[in-house]
Amino acid sequence: MLAAISRQLNVSRQSVSRWCKQWKRAGIAGLKGAGRAGRKSRLDKKLLRQLDVALRKGARGHGFNTDLWTLPRVAIVIERVTGVHYHPGHVWKLLGAMDWTLQRPAKQARERNPEAVKYWVEKRWPEVKKTLVAAKLGSFSKTRVVSRSVHQSDGPGHRKGKPPF
Repeated sequence: MLAAISRQLNVSRQSVSRWCKQWKRAGIAGLKGAGRAGRKSRLDKKLLRQLDVALRKGARGHGFNTDLWTLPRVAIVIERVTGVHYHPGHVWKLLGAMDWTLQRPAKQARERNPEAVKYWVEKRWPEVKKTLVAAKLGSFSKTRVVSRSVHQSDGPGHRKGKPPF
């Protein structure tokens, strides 16, 4: 019976057995979760919405010299907007709860030539890709032919019947 329940709930039999014991001991109240682990957030939904609006203005909109968000910068904005101090090391948890993700700016060389890149992507790469695929076909048989001729060679530095390596 426990096995069938565990398969249906996609959990281990040990968990089902533990739940059954708790139910027998304390009834339905014994099956209730322990609740939230850790301290409650100091920012309610209203403050989180205010913070989201503020962060969407960008880092420059808050007086920083670049538009790159860092955890210490976000911590400063949190304190300015909500009055609540967060350690920069804990800001990432808050951002994750707000569905913000890590974004890194794309690094590009200053010498980058957009026209050359476009040419490469649209024209040159398809040509190179085709030749690579064509060269790859049958490469095994070419290798075997070459290796046979090397092994059969009596050239300088080769002993008859022995490979050169």
